[in-house]
Amino acid sequence: MAIFAKIAGTGSYLPEHRIDNHQLAEMLSKDGIETSDDWIFSRSGIKARHFAQKNQMASDLAVLAAQQALTDAGLEPNQIDLIILATSTPDNLGGFPSTASSVQHKLGITSGCGAFDVQAVCSGFIYGTHLANALIKNGDHQRILVIGTEVFSRILDMKDRTTCVLFGDGAGAVIYEASDEPGIISSAIHSDGSHQQILCVPGYIGHGTIQGSAYLTMDGQAVFKLAVKMLEKVATEVLEKAKLTTTDIDWLIPHQANIRIMEGTAKKLGIPLEQVIVTLTEQGNTSAASIPLALDAGIRGGKITRGQHLLLEGVGGGFTWGAACLRY
Repeated sequence: MAIFAKIAGTGSYLPEHRIDNHQLAEMLSKDGIETSDDWIFSRSGIKARHFAQKNQMASDLAVLAAQQALTDAGLEPNQIDLIILATSTPDNLGGFPSTASSVQHKLGITSGCGAFDVQAVCSGFIYGTHLANALIKNGDHQRILVIGTEVFSRILDMKDRTTCVLFGDGAGAVIYEASDEPGIISSAIHSDGSHQQILCVPGYIGHGTIQGSAYLTMDGQAVFKLAVKMLEKVATEVLEKAKLTTTDIDWLIPHQANIRIMEGTAKKLGIPLEQVIVTLTEQGNTSAASIPLALDAGIRGGKITRGQHLLLEGVGGGFTWGAACLRY
């Protein structure tokens, strides 16, 4: 009998501190940086974003999203047998101990289940989903908690209006469970390190201090061109693997990076914008958290229903990209 990785539950969390474009423009103006709601929205499709409080770490956001997913699935924490957490903003400098292990502890999981982080920036949740699918299909795990969580506000240069207006904080969680009913049908992940400089945090740790910039830098035009190209390519790849076409897809759930990228990708795939889940307007780009946040919003909002086919796709620094086709 075939084993599938099926969605058992989803959850999400956005920090309470919401900042709209007008508020952000006012904050930046104090440093002599000019921007406006019109300037930000026309270039990105973003109206607002959420920033974590100073004492909130990526694991704190992740726990709140995970608790929602557990409730949605009707499960207790100790019924999870693996945690895969995607983040570019881990709790600890150097990335260890893993943020996943902190989430495990904060959830009260005492079963000794595995827990680790993956780093593929905005593609991180897709990478985690790809791994969860393989581990469930081969019978090693029954229930895997995959989380995308970010506090990107910590790595933003608030004097660079081309980047600081785009990103927000948040967390999304999905529990994949072994099932004899179709779930994840196909997935694919890719990377090309030759493009790493177009989206990165170039600083590094040297002799106890950070050398270079600790803030995100981005070549927006280069990212846009590569993103649309790679998203169309990987979407086509996973659809072919699944023996489906775009007409079989009920909802496209893309990484919420920029409305122009999302519209461009949908157009190339021939998927109507009415079938694209968009949370970007109120959340900004939440990196690894954006796809599970959008997925949860679509489900809780009543758009996504059981039996529908979903296409998830993302791109991120690295340069990384990936997609997954599944039946909800």
